[in-house]
Formats: sequence, structure tokens, C-alpha cells
Amino acid sequence: MKRIEANGISFMTTMVGSGPRLLYISGTGGDLRQPNAGINLPLAETYEMLAYDQRGLGQTDKPPGPYTMAGYAADAAAVMDAYGWDRAHIVGYSFGGMVAQEIAIRSPERVNKLVLGATAAGGPGGSSFGLHTIQSLPPRERALRAMEVSDLSFTPEWQAANPKQAEERITARVAQVTRFADEPGHRDGEIAQLEGRSHHDTYDRLDQITAPTLVLSGSRDGQAPKTAGEAMSKRIPDCRFEVHEGSHAMIQENPNVCRSIAAFFSGT
Repeated sequence: MKRIEANGISFMTTMVGSGPRLLYISGTGGDLRQPNAGINLPLAETYEMLAYDQRGLGQTDKPPGPYTMAGYAADAAAVMDAYGWDRAHIVGYSFGGMVAQEIAIRSPERVNKLVLGATAAGGPGGSSFGLHTIQSLPPRERALRAMEVSDLSFTPEWQAANPKQAEERITARVAQVTRFADEPGHRDGEIAQLEGRSHHDTYDRLDQITAPTLVLSGSRDGQAPKTAGEAMSKRIPDCRFEVHEGSHAMIQENPNVCRSIAAFFSGT
């Protein structure tokens, strides 16, 4: 990992792989130390993949809020600048997809091709589930609610029929979301990100995206429903829309997701 100064704060970053440049922007609560950070994806086998902890998260600085979506887009561009990248393919996943929309609208010259995974545009097109509404719940209850939203097959009925598996999954989720919770500034940064996320709305500006775009939705994703993904795709001029089997975490669960991204970037 490498610490850089960009847009007035210190970011923790990492680069893996080799090949065409790809900026990966992670989701809510993203932390490069977590196993789902994105740097473990097979995309690193084909691309030079740059990822970073966003402001307020992980090992990046956690300055006082409020945070804005425009600010997050400026952060991403500044991280690219720090590495000397003028342009790159961009994969924005979940919250990262919201940030990527802002980059593609505000700085179209920075984007070769754009992938928006498990995300939404807000406004009339539909929003992702308001995670800020469950932030004050106790960790276990918050984890359970988030899991039921992010995977529509994780129903109370399924949990009752599969108590051991359900408990294992819940316990693992609680461990993940609380792993670094005692670090200075963690909670304030988390809350500031969720507040900024709650104001996301690019729907009326999506027609300003000029980069060829791939929108990906999960068949069992209730956090960023496929209806929102499809609505978003219809507003972007040069856009392909695909639904893949999986939950909100389909990019980790389903190898076909990364294969589809690679095919899109290579033009096949």
C-alpha cells in the first residue's frame, strides 16, 4: 500500500496488476484491508488496477464533514493525478458507482470506459437503499437488516429453515463491519460518508456521460435494485445494461461479472 497526498488530505492507496489502467472505486465503508476491497478481483490479472480508501474510510484521513458527492469525485480525480494518470477505465461499485457517475459527468476527459455496478442514480430513476436509516442500530441488528436488503434470498423464512448457515453469515458480517470500529475517527467518517451518499442524485445529468458505459445489476440485489440500474442505463447515451445472478455482492460471488467487465473494456 502507498500513502499519497491529494485534494488536501492523505489517502491510502494500492496498485495491483499490469495492463491498461483501471481505477476501482469501492462501496460504502470500503477499506483496502477488508477481503472485499476489490483488489482481489481477477481484473488485476489483465489491468493495472488502482484502488484507494475514500475520505472518511479505512486508513485515509477523516476530516470533518460534510462530505459531498462532488467532493468524492474530486478526490478520485486527485488520486489519479497523484499517480500521473490522465485517463483510465473506471469501475465504480455500489457507492463507488455513485462517485463514478459524478466523475464521468464532471470530468468526462478522465474516463475511457465506465462500469457502474450495483448502484443507482437517485431521483426519478430510483435510489439505493438508505443505509443511513439503519446506522444507529446495534451492530448485529444493523448487519442483519443490511444483509436482508442486499440479498433478497436472505429472508426470515430462509434463516428459520437454515439457522446454522444464517448465524454463520450474520456473525461473519458483524465481524467485518466492526473490525476497525475502534479506530480514531471511524464512526464520524462512516456517518459523514452515509450523509453524503443520502444526497446522491445524478438522474437528470446522466445524459452528459459521454464514455461508453456498462451498467450491471444483481438479480437478488435489494440494495440497488435492478429496476434502478435499468432506469439509469436508459438515460446514458452509449450504455449497455446487464443483470447477473447474485446479490449486491455479485462482483465477489459471480465470476461472470468480472468476465463481462473485461469483455466490455476489450470491446469483445
